[in-house]
Amino acid sequence: MVTIRPLTDDDWTVWWSLRLRALAEHPDAFGQDHDEIVAEGEQPSHQRFSSGSTGLNRVFGAFDAASTLVGVAGITGRERRKQRHRMEIWGVYVAPESRGMGVGRRLLDACIGHARNVDGVRQVHIAAASHNGAAVALYESCGFTRYGREPRALILPDGREVDEDLMVLMLDR
Repeated sequence: MVTIRPLTDDDWTVWWSLRLRALAEHPDAFGQDHDEIVAEGEQPSHQRFSSGSTGLNRVFGAFDAASTLVGVAGITGRERRKQRHRMEIWGVYVAPESRGMGVGRRLLDACIGHARNVDGVRQVHIAAASHNGAAVALYESCGFTRYGREPRALILPDGREVDEDLMVLMLDR
């Protein structure tokens, strides 16, 4: 049994631990670099995390039967008038031991449900490493469509280049 809920500041420590794990194990899936984020210290990440529980923004967590955080996804809105119709999903991660059980889909459903309840939001954006077939397939199964590919969206410390598929879900169509 997995429970999905918005995270609060009380969840900071478990989120931070899972975020560091995600960055270390899957450097090709995130724009942040593990070593840089550790060198910066917790404060900048804590501020971003805390903003996820205010206003338009949310960070959702998936907790297993033992109350262990096993997955996360965030959604961020835009403040500028001409961009308020958009939200972006970020930081999607499910621990390998919890994959294949629908956790990712439920996290995305929570983000999309939140976006549907924000007045004026018409579309949700997400990006995935082009080579990550599982993520791309999951996003497509949730209704996202690819509208482009950003070449070399990331260049990893070892020199590998990562293209990203840019995807959108139109909520008003």
